[in-house]
Amino acid sequence: MAKKQKAIIDDGFNSELVESASFDGTLEIPRIERPEKIIIPTGMIPFSVRNGSEDNSEHVVFYEHDIEFADVLRNPDKYINDLNRFPGVVTLDCSLYIDMPLSAQIGNVYRSRAIGHYFQKNGLYVIPNVRWGDERSYTTIELPEKFAFLGLPKGSIVSVGTYGCVKSKEERFQFRSGLIEMLNELEPIIVLVYGAMPNDVFEGLRDKTRFINYSDWTSTKKGSDW
Repeated sequence: MAKKQKAIIDDGFNSELVESASFDGTLEIPRIERPEKIIIPTGMIPFSVRNGSEDNSEHVVFYEHDIEFADVLRNPDKYINDLNRFPGVVTLDCSLYIDMPLSAQIGNVYRSRAIGHYFQKNGLYVIPNVRWGDERSYTTIELPEKFAFLGLPKGSIVSVGTYGCVKSKEERFQFRSGLIEMLNELEPIIVLVYGAMPNDVFEGLRDKTRFINYSDWTSTKKGSDW
């Protein structure tokens, strides 16, 4: 008699990522804890080019197209030892487009926090990335919580990315509006900014916290032999 095959179904939930997590809000977004010590990156290097680092002194960031770190989303455990070569990581920048359905925005916030928590639990130094979409993500006009900020520590260090996100007038408006809400909600003592800091986006906000700017990798390496 033929041996019956066992059906294996991957539900995509990856519950092992949040087995030890605490959760924030009614949406139960996994928390990323405030680090005991603030470490300011000496540089930032995108995940997809991390092996091009000369001395592994940068923090690894995910400010690039989601496809570049898709395998991290599927199997984060596979990359822990690799990422541990670096001083730290900024959590995944899962896309939150301003025209993205609300359910997809919430799902990507959850995935970024879940993997950030898992990295933190496994000994990586983790700086939370903050990403918002349209006003539904950073205000309470649609939901009772500003879900873009759930699971993030207050009065700590966070990172934001402007690269590719402040091109149009609408994008600049949404980015500035979300940034103001983030500063009010989280009261960070340090905000790392990957990419340009346009005056019309950051005007009047520079005294709210300490902003530290990092050029995007394309601009940094433009004209080099790398």
